[in-house]
Amino acid sequence: MNESNRQRKVAQIIQEDFAEIFRKQASESKQGFLITVSDVKVTADLSIAKIYLSIFPQEFRKPIMKEIEENKSYYRNYMGQKMGKQVRIIPEINFYLDTALDDVERIEKELKGLGDNPIL
Repeated sequence: MNESNRQRKVAQIIQEDFAEIFRKQASESKQGFLITVSDVKVTADLSIAKIYLSIFPQEFRKPIMKEIEENKSYYRNYMGQKMGKQVRIIPEINFYLDTALDDVERIEKELKGLGDNPIL
């Protein structure tokens, strides 16, 4: 089943709002990490938003995901203030760690390692 325009629009708004807040939080922190909102999926009834995050460097992942989970109500309130006029109900939000870039990084390293050993 494909997404409706409304789902896509709400997902895009959520993605932009969270990209902004996480960029701001990262720049205010002195720890030098990066949080990217890689994707947002919203259910058809707009009641749940799944927010996928990439966090670098890797050693910050667990503590940052823990902190985000602990502050979920803050993030939902933030979203409510940003989206209140556009949607009737503010979706429940769930955060997931997106590790897709890890695979890319690993593959790139492996390919670099093969550089001296031509296959053909």
